[in-house]
Amino acid sequence: MSNSIRTEQPPEAAADVGTGLGSLPSAPELARRTFAVVWANRRARVGIVMLVFFILMGVLAPWLAPYGPDNASFGRNQGISGAHWLGTTGAGEDVLSQLMHGAQVSLLVGLVAGGGVSVLAVIIGLTAGYLRGWRTEAINFFINLFLVIPSLPLMIVITTYAPGQGVLLIIGVIAFTGWAAGSRVLRSQTQTLRSRDFIDAAIFAGEGRFRILFREIMPNMTSLIAASFFGAATAAIGAEAGLSFLGLGDLSTISWGTMLYWAQNNNALLTGQWALLVAPGLCIALLATSLVLINFGVDAVSNPRLREGNQ
Repeated sequence: MSNSIRTEQPPEAAADVGTGLGSLPSAPELARRTFAVVWANRRARVGIVMLVFFILMGVLAPWLAPYGPDNASFGRNQGISGAHWLGTTGAGEDVLSQLMHGAQVSLLVGLVAGGGVSVLAVIIGLTAGYLRGWRTEAINFFINLFLVIPSLPLMIVITTYAPGQGVLLIIGVIAFTGWAAGSRVLRSQTQTLRSRDFIDAAIFAGEGRFRILFREIMPNMTSLIAASFFGAATAAIGAEAGLSFLGLGDLSTISWGTMLYWAQNNNALLTGQWALLVAPGLCIALLATSLVLINFGVDAVSNPRLREGNQ
């Protein structure tokens, strides 16, 4: 991840990312240029293809899956065959059908929780870095407090004693416990940017605090915010799988984590159902890898020097 900060760029570099003192391109044009830069990176291109594959798997699962995920009318612990490409579970359900439907929950948790973590990190980090005095000290205290609290035990406690155990609860718990690390990084960068000349010029021009934070400072931290999102989404996918594997999620929901839970409960390896363990575990790893690869291209959006050799 690059920590480069775009403050004084030539006009052509500023136009590439939609910041600078000149006229800004339209939203569609900015989106097109950003995607072109990301797509030009070979590693990001592979990550995008992988992510699109998993998204299509989840969206089209109701039509592409050979059977319903809850259809338990088949023989138990059947091996790989033409009728069941990945075999069946201990309850007689088709593993491939569950794998395809499980992508929906894992993607939902990863993207929504990652977005929630990023929003909290941006708001708290930028505010803590820009303000001065006791307000900054108070925000920094809460950031440091959440940094030293072990996330996994806290998530286990909350999900255990919360009144409802569903996907929304897991998303909320992940967002509540995962924002501190990203906000600390953004706070440090905001403190650095606050002393730059273009911020002083914006203050003297009479711009409000909200506009300075989210119009002047935030665009200069595109790569950090994107890295925060992809890192949080990756962690959220792993956290959902871990909590479900421990039996703390909604076990009535089909997800890759619950598949691992039932595989472990039914001694899948002892019964020869290795696909029931390997398939969801491999999907979790590949989905996380796709997000990491895309981040290489997003980093190049705010740092033109990283685009060399990727065209």
